[in-house]
Amino acid sequence: MRYTSELVDELNTLIRFDLDSGQHGIKVHKDADEAVKSATQRLHAKGLITQADGGYLTRLGREAAEHAHALLGILTAGVAAGVTANITSPLPPKT
Repeated sequence: MRYTSELVDELNTLIRFDLDSGQHGIKVHKDADEAVKSATQRLHAKGLITQADGGYLTRLGREAAEHAHALLGILTAGVAAGVTANITSPLPPKT
């Protein structure tokens, strides 16, 4: 299974939450991009956030947001460190 554009929108929504404080939620306004509004509604339907237009992370949502932040950090750190140069190296033969 691959990341669909809808899943990427959901991941981008999850990383908007400040994990340093459970007291900060998000509010998606009526004039927001349709992809953002849809992603927020899907996250609510999945039980990850408290309201269809944002709100706060649920316990499961906080765990998902922590993973989303971690993945973003890993992927962006890899690019910044020049790890992509190793991607073009051939893999060793299977034994």
